[in-house]
Amino acid sequence: MIRTDALDRLPVRTAVPALRQALDDRGVAVLCAPPGTGKTTLVPLVLAGLVGDGPARRVVVAEPRRIAARAAARRMAWLLGERTGERVGFTVRGERVVGRGTVVEVVTTGVLLQRLQRDQELAGVDAVIIDECHERHLDADTVAAFLLDVREAIRPDLRLVAASATTDAEGWARLLGDAPVVEAQGVSHPVEVVWAPPVRPVGPPHGMRVDPALLTHVASVVRRALAERDGDVLCFLPGVGEIGRVAGQLAGVPAEVLQVHGRAPAAVQDAVLAGSSEGRRVVLATSVAESSLTVPGVRIVVDSGLAREPRTDHARGLSALTTVRASQATGKQRAGRAGREAPGAVYRCWEQAEGGRLARFPSPEIKVADLAAFALQAACWGDPDASGLALLDPPPAGAMGAAREVLTAVGAVDAVGRVTDRGVRMSRLGLHPRLARALLDGADEVGGRRAAEVVALLSEEPPREYGDDLAAALRTARRGGDGYAARWRQEVRRLSSSLEGAREGSGTDDAAVGLVAALAFPERVARARGEGAFLMASGTGAELRDGSRLRSAPWLAVAVADRPAHAASARVRLAAVIDEDTARLAAGHLRFAGEEVRWDGQDVVARSVERLGAVELSVRALKQPDPALVRAALVDGLRREGLGLLRWTRETGQLRERLTFLHRELGVPWPDVSDDALLSRTEEWLEPELSRARRRSDLARIDAGQALRRLLPWATGEAARLDELAPERIEVPSGSRIRVEYGGAQPVLAVKLQELFGLTETPEVAGVPVLVHLLSPAGRPAAVTADLASFWQDGYRAVRAELRGRYPKHPWPEDPTTVAATRYTSARLRRE
Repeated sequence: MIRTDALDRLPVRTAVPALRQALDDRGVAVLCAPPGTGKTTLVPLVLAGLVGDGPARRVVVAEPRRIAARAAARRMAWLLGERTGERVGFTVRGERVVGRGTVVEVVTTGVLLQRLQRDQELAGVDAVIIDECHERHLDADTVAAFLLDVREAIRPDLRLVAASATTDAEGWARLLGDAPVVEAQGVSHPVEVVWAPPVRPVGPPHGMRVDPALLTHVASVVRRALAERDGDVLCFLPGVGEIGRVAGQLAGVPAEVLQVHGRAPAAVQDAVLAGSSEGRRVVLATSVAESSLTVPGVRIVVDSGLAREPRTDHARGLSALTTVRASQATGKQRAGRAGREAPGAVYRCWEQAEGGRLARFPSPEIKVADLAAFALQAACWGDPDASGLALLDPPPAGAMGAAREVLTAVGAVDAVGRVTDRGVRMSRLGLHPRLARALLDGADEVGGRRAAEVVALLSEEPPREYGDDLAAALRTARRGGDGYAARWRQEVRRLSSSLEGAREGSGTDDAAVGLVAALAFPERVARARGEGAFLMASGTGAELRDGSRLRSAPWLAVAVADRPAHAASARVRLAAVIDEDTARLAAGHLRFAGEEVRWDGQDVVARSVERLGAVELSVRALKQPDPALVRAALVDGLRREGLGLLRWTRETGQLRERLTFLHRELGVPWPDVSDDALLSRTEEWLEPELSRARRRSDLARIDAGQALRRLLPWATGEAARLDELAPERIEVPSGSRIRVEYGGAQPVLAVKLQELFGLTETPEVAGVPVLVHLLSPAGRPAAVTADLASFWQDGYRAVRAELRGRYPKHPWPEDPTTVAATRYTSARLRRE
């Protein structure tokens, strides 16, 4: 029997007429409804005609998480007075509960992606709701883009709703072709903000690590909140590990402690969502409880201020979730959970002043995640570079380039990016392309069942207590009775079913684990460097924790690693022992064998080398390296360390400055002698000496001055005018020949003031007046001018007044333009 009272209490009901009208008129709409208003449960029932007077339709609801998909289906079935699998069902990876009469099916966005790739028309489906689109998960963005393609090309009748728990809907409305935005007002009660920062400083998060002191503080804030206020507590933490550690510190509190996350057993999830009539509860949750799930009875939120986001280091081949400060929008969502049913409070475990420095919104996953799976989906859709997809944010070019490299290496796309038959098969396995490659190729080597067992371990990282040895983790999962082991066995069955006909494997479990892990992450095969340190084929160092049983291994296949902030090496969290033959087999596409002549930062290195990526397998010195390769290495050295490797004298440096001046003022035919220009023309000025050189010391014997003169415009005859246009020295009235400095923006003539008496015109070089630095008799700066006539008229009087008392033995005439220049004192002048 339909629970009418419960349906009538859902605030979103007031927005239903406007939503139905928008879909009737345009076929698309954006629904903005705060968490707890019923957008996930009432709206699908209305659109399917199960509630109200609308026509019967088949509706698919796409949720970002499995836990949310199951919960939404169960809640809708409860509202209808039915069991899940009747008119409302759900499908998530590895679990499908639907029946012949199912008209509302809740799926994960990943499942919907697979369905779209198999059946672009979505035959039999009348409407699709993309729920929690504000979270900007990559699969949700991709589903939306594919559905917009479907509507435009083949299914204009397909109704599409983007449902958001926030009011920031402009982008989605624009993406859906200026779709109508329908807003539902939630029942929002006041939420008091209590700032509860740690008393002592705590370390910032990095990688997956959270300072234990912060978790202890969060636990203490939960205890404080229980003592100060009534109602259940919802505490937000970044991940499963942190939830477990805080739960351990809440033993003895006067409340039932529950843990909610994607890995939690269904029974626990149901208990949390059902509420409690007996005593108080503390619900420790990940971000899944921000908007995807509504937890009844909550009056207090304790916010750790942390969240997990994907990050990818393309240069090092590392991708993982990392702990970050939660955004302002996330903090607002979390706080709102305390005011869904009655006035409440949020305890924020950070300083109030920090709030303004937080990011406004979480990073869209497409901007920060590994895009290999997305790129494969786009290639299967027929748009390898995703340029034709309607996306809120375009994928970063660098991340897409790295993704295409991965897909090419695993054989999922061809050289021009088109999907291969193998790539299509990979895309249908519901795995990351790396793991799909490991499953398919590993099955041929170790057998389908064992390949599935290892890939299932890799697809969901085992709990920390399973250790860092992947082979040992496999044995633990086989005999385990915990929730992870149950999920692992379910995934093994799913993957094994996709490998029907695979042969039985041979060899030991340890060898099989190592090979499959290496096939998944070939650039992470790593050779020991001693003291628990390894070098991965990607070039990144990797280190094992103290006490790890893997420290003595000669080779590893690193399955999970992260790189802490400011650390030079990655930290290995999960790996398997392999040997060199396994490394060669898995990472064969990274193998290089041949002559290698390069500049290594100090000198030319010439050797015959075989390596897997950055890992050198064998090396021997080359006695007669290819001269062309040696020359290229020397040029690279000049480029890296500068032309100072050549022999430069003071005169050579001054010649370069003169040529720089002439090129700047007169242009062609005077040569550009900047570093970039000289390095691009080495064959014109450094030959034949450069081709004869073999090492760094040979470069130091090349006379840079002699080489530079080869660039002078000899062919036009202009070279003969070098000393005329840019003389090394200028003769001044005293008879002295004074050096001109060309290193600045204007040529400089530094000369004693008395040596210019009688000169009223500023000297010029190449038509450019020099900047005259007038010096005292002791050679110290007295004045600077580019106009001697003006100086004698206006500036000289002040200089004379200041210096004549200091240097009385030198002439200081009142009118310096009428007396002869001199290098001597007044007494010597009188004697002469």
